[in-house]
Amino acid sequence: MLVEGLPGVGLVGKIAADHLVDTIEMTEYASLHCDGLPEIAVYQEGDRTVKPPVRIYADEERDLLVLQSDAPVSASAADEFATCLTGWLADNDVTPIYLSGMPTAREGEASMYGVATGDSATLLDGADIDTPTGDGAVTGPTGALLYAAGQQGLDSVGLVVEADKQFPDPAAAGVLLRDGVAAIADIDIEIDALVEHAEEISEAKADLAAQMQQADDASTSAKPLGMFQ
Repeated sequence: MLVEGLPGVGLVGKIAADHLVDTIEMTEYASLHCDGLPEIAVYQEGDRTVKPPVRIYADEERDLLVLQSDAPVSASAADEFATCLTGWLADNDVTPIYLSGMPTAREGEASMYGVATGDSATLLDGADIDTPTGDGAVTGPTGALLYAAGQQGLDSVGLVVEADKQFPDPAAAGVLLRDGVAAIADIDIEIDALVEHAEEISEAKADLAAQMQQADDASTSAKPLGMFQ
C-alpha cells in the first residue's frame, strides 16, 4: 500500500506522510519525474544532498510505501501528475491510500470518513471507517488521483478528515493515521509525538500552510458538493 502525502487543507496528508517516514525510518526508494511537477532542488537540515521535491519511501517489512512531497502540485499539472503516478501504481500492483482534509470549525476530535474506487470499499468496511456524511467532492491533485484511479479501474481508498483550513492540523493527521492508515494497512503507528509536539509541528509547517492558502487552486481539499453547483 502507498500513503499519499500531498500538501492540502490543514496539511494533514503531508504531516501524516512525514510522520510515517520519520518514525518508521523508511528508506528513500524513488523520485517522481512526472510532467508538470515543480523543477526545484530540495535540501534538508544537516544534509548537503539536494533531492527532487516528490519522492517515494519504502518499508519492506510493513509492505508500505509513502509519497512525500515538499511542494504543492499545481492545478494545471494535476491531471498529468495523476495519470503518471496512477500508471506506476497499477503496473506495480499498489493500492494507494489518499488523504484529504475538509475545512471545518470543530470542537473536540476530528471525524473521518472514507471513499473508494474499484473493490477497495471492502478495506473501509473491514477497518470500520464511516461512510460520507453528505454529498461532496475531493479537489486538487488528490481529487485528480482518485479520479484517475476510478478511470483506470485501480483499487484505491480516499480518507477525508475534518481539518483546520488556516493552520497545520497535526491532531487531524493523527486521526488519519490511527483510525485510517493503521487499520487499513494492519500496522501499528505511534502517534503520541503528533499530539505532544502539535504546536511545534504547526509552527514548522506554518509557511507551507500560508503558501497553500494563497494558491488555493493547488490545494487538496474535500468540499460539500453544493459548492460546485
